[in-house]
Amino acid sequence: MEAALKREAAARKTVFPLFYFLIFFAIGALSPLLSVYLQEEARLSGTAIGWIMSLTPIVTMAAQPLWGMVTDYTRKPVGILMITLVLTALFGLMYSFAGSYEAFVALTVLLSAAQSAVVPISDSLALRHVHEQGGNYGSIRLWGSIGFAVAVFVVGWLSERIAFAVIFYAFSLAMLAAAALTARLPRYRTAVSTGRLTWRDIGGLLSLRPFRLLLTAAFLLFGPILANNSYFGLLIHELGGTLTGVGFAFLLAAGSEVPFMKATDRLIRRFGMARLLILAALISAVRWLSYAADPPLWFVYMTTIVQGCSVGLSIPTALQYARRLVPERVQVTAVSLYSAVSNGLGAWFCTLLGGYLLERWHIGTVYLFFGACTLAGVFVLLWLAKLERDDQSAGERG
Repeated sequence: MEAALKREAAARKTVFPLFYFLIFFAIGALSPLLSVYLQEEARLSGTAIGWIMSLTPIVTMAAQPLWGMVTDYTRKPVGILMITLVLTALFGLMYSFAGSYEAFVALTVLLSAAQSAVVPISDSLALRHVHEQGGNYGSIRLWGSIGFAVAVFVVGWLSERIAFAVIFYAFSLAMLAAAALTARLPRYRTAVSTGRLTWRDIGGLLSLRPFRLLLTAAFLLFGPILANNSYFGLLIHELGGTLTGVGFAFLLAAGSEVPFMKATDRLIRRFGMARLLILAALISAVRWLSYAADPPLWFVYMTTIVQGCSVGLSIPTALQYARRLVPERVQVTAVSLYSAVSNGLGAWFCTLLGGYLLERWHIGTVYLFFGACTLAGVFVLLWLAKLERDDQSAGERG
């Protein structure tokens, strides 16, 4: 029996990295190339493409908290995850058959609604696994960055040589493979009361001042990080780069996140979550502001490696921070709210306002705005760190 349990634990250690590799391979296969497909294959106008691309963060913002509530209510995260993975694969495959603007809009809404549950639920399961069995969340999450980096290069190469629709087939196959792996993910029994989630629980989350501050900081920090995916190619093109150079830059950026994600838990123990997030945010701010100064192209390529330190540290740290600030009963909902604010509302706001700034001025103004947002996020994190220090001091005196 003991030997069987050890084999099961070892298998799960392999399953989680492979699972993250697959879901982010799928995302990397589709997200960076979808706008190009809509322009070159679907022949949609720039305005139509802009509206379609802006739907994802809006739908994510609305759908993620709902998925979190459903998961907390049913207490069956693995089952919900499997359903959303299969639906995501199905809607992704249907993209290859769409031929009109209305069809792309409908599929984008459906795909975004289903996909919005995948990462938050996966993160909650992985964090619970690390808490119960030991290990390093960063060492699991880094496989997502590896999967994304591999997909950007491999699927981009295949789409040029076979057919552009390869991006949808690769996306769907990777999501279906991840769905098959969910059968091997752990199914933990809840350690608290099995009572159902209530609206009081949700209101309680928003009544927690530290959690509200973290949500505000996530909005200001991750909005520019995610919006950069839409404008980074324009920056490189304006500086004289090629489409191949854009793909190479994304490969460098995603690949550089791996060693930092692996070291995140060790750095958290040494410096604390707040300090580590502040450091990552400051690095991001310097990067965005440097792009506003019309730098040479070689400098932009060089600074993609800096993304490892900024994004590679901030993603796992902020996620664990969100879980730490709330009761265990509503952690999935808390992670979903956090993801909706950062990946949904923040990305939508920065992408939308960035487009307005680009139209009125130039790409440097967009990155000046990103830098200002990130610096504002640093001040919110400093406020949060001070609040925690004050609470700790009051607890010690009491």
